[in-house]
Amino acid sequence: MSGSVNPARYEAWYHTPRGRWIGDTEFGLLMRLLQPAAGASLLDAGAGTGYFSRRFAGAGLSVTGLDPDPAAIAYARERDARVRYLQGTMTALPFADASCDYCAAITSLCFVPEPAAALRELWRVCRHGVVLGLLNRPSLLYRRKHGRDGYRGARWDNAAQVRAWARALAPPPRGLQLRYAVFLPGGSGMARVVERLLPAPAPVGAFLAAHLLK
Repeated sequence: MSGSVNPARYEAWYHTPRGRWIGDTEFGLLMRLLQPAAGASLLDAGAGTGYFSRRFAGAGLSVTGLDPDPAAIAYARERDARVRYLQGTMTALPFADASCDYCAAITSLCFVPEPAAALRELWRVCRHGVVLGLLNRPSLLYRRKHGRDGYRGARWDNAAQVRAWARALAPPPRGLQLRYAVFLPGGSGMARVVERLLPAPAPVGAFLAAHLLK
């Protein structure tokens, strides 16, 4: 979530028909990649209004949400008492090494000027792995939305960039899974049909999910 976005307005988008479909699609893909055990701990870095933090908590995980924006954190705290929220930055996480099972950064890394440094921090504090949700440059959404509205200031990445970040990690990941979703971002009936027909490895979805296994 960009710091310039009103939290209530940002959250309201997820309750529109299109936003609900996109949120469900992205969360479903992230959970298929993670396959976490019930009760596992997860840090949601760049949690924003806590939309995905709440989804992870609802799936039975013990969740901590972190965001640099005090307005977003205050809004998130009012929404769900199951999640512990802290103010902080992704490039200097206030946690000890290997202090949580998993880390997640869902579209938040797209607004961090030093993504490789942020990923090193996420890698440092996790025990089992990191899952990323990124804006995919080779996608229809990029053609329509880059530099506009809530995407203003966002970085659009691709699989090659994720692989380069992964190669710089120590210890190196023992595995890297890349999957895609939201191939037609309009949320129409046709978009939902295409979503079911196209395989998740097809590299043209707007949402690039990366799972780095430790």
